[in-house]
Amino acid sequence: MFTVSRRSASTAVMAGLLSLGLVACGGGTTKDSASSAAPAAPASSAPAKADPNAPIKEGLKLAFLPKQINNPYETIVDKAGIEAAAEFKGQAKEVGPSDASASSQVSYINTLTQQGHDAILIAANDANAVCGPLQQARAKGVKIISYDSDASKDCRDIFINQANSEEIGRSQVKLLSEMIGGKGEVAILSATANATNQNTWIEFMKDELGKPEYAGLKLVKVAYGDDDDQKSFQETQGLLQAYPDLKGIISPTTVGISAAARYISGSKYKGEVVLTGLGTPNQMRQFVKDGTVAKFALWNPKDLGYLASYAAAALASGQITGAEGEVLKAGRLGERTIGKDGEIILGPPFVFDKANIDQFDF
Repeated sequence: MFTVSRRSASTAVMAGLLSLGLVACGGGTTKDSASSAAPAAPASSAPAKADPNAPIKEGLKLAFLPKQINNPYETIVDKAGIEAAAEFKGQAKEVGPSDASASSQVSYINTLTQQGHDAILIAANDANAVCGPLQQARAKGVKIISYDSDASKDCRDIFINQANSEEIGRSQVKLLSEMIGGKGEVAILSATANATNQNTWIEFMKDELGKPEYAGLKLVKVAYGDDDDQKSFQETQGLLQAYPDLKGIISPTTVGISAAARYISGSKYKGEVVLTGLGTPNQMRQFVKDGTVAKFALWNPKDLGYLASYAAAALASGQITGAEGEVLKAGRLGERTIGKDGEIILGPPFVFDKANIDQFDF
């Protein structure tokens, strides 16, 4: 998610400073529709064999399907992936729904399958709601790469994870605890109630809060802004009114944290309630500089889209199959080893604050 001139600096910071690891563009936003197809037979059970020396095929057709088409964070991811496709002479586009409901992506999967794309790259709104259509696509030879928010592992080939999920969740609690002195009521402002990535992070947050060192913290509420700016704004207001002793909020969603910051910055809670979470520097810069937010975290969304694009190309070209231990050659990002259940991790989260935020532009 970074750019040194701003781009090379961000890449160096992410790769070196951390190997430590929060919606539009290209092909248009036309809302295609397709009738649901009958359940397809599962993808072939015959094990494919990777050829790491195979060249990337020219003219590959890739499609990015974000949670919703107007999510600023996913716009950055998808645009970078579309640009990456040009490096290996492929074609890529972004299509998707305007809302992040559980079933909103299904018609797009069906249409993209019918259009004969080589790969569909999806940030799943619901891990199970998209499973049937994705299986139908795989049965027709379409490679499925999930990114940001995973689909069920039985319904995709590879998951590009922006960072280790456990590290994201636990590090958010640690960051907030440090800023509020380890005592007080805290809340979480999430995206949708069925978002795979959010729920995974929140489970690790809850587990972390159960440790003795966080005995002074009390989680009073998990609220859901549905990755909608206005609803997230209103949910922030509701949390602060319902819990007058609230000391901190974690919002592990770029839409949520920026909406929460906007509300707090113009309210009596500024300087009284600590806000952190996952956001982009360009969204959060004004709130860091005006003192509303001291620290927040993220990774490089541009690198996430770039990595996903190269994974799709490698799969479609037979360089990898998604098996554990295979090595993905990811252009300027170098090599990534595929882990258990086809997971590839971009890297650890990075903390932004007033001292470093102007070094990044994304």
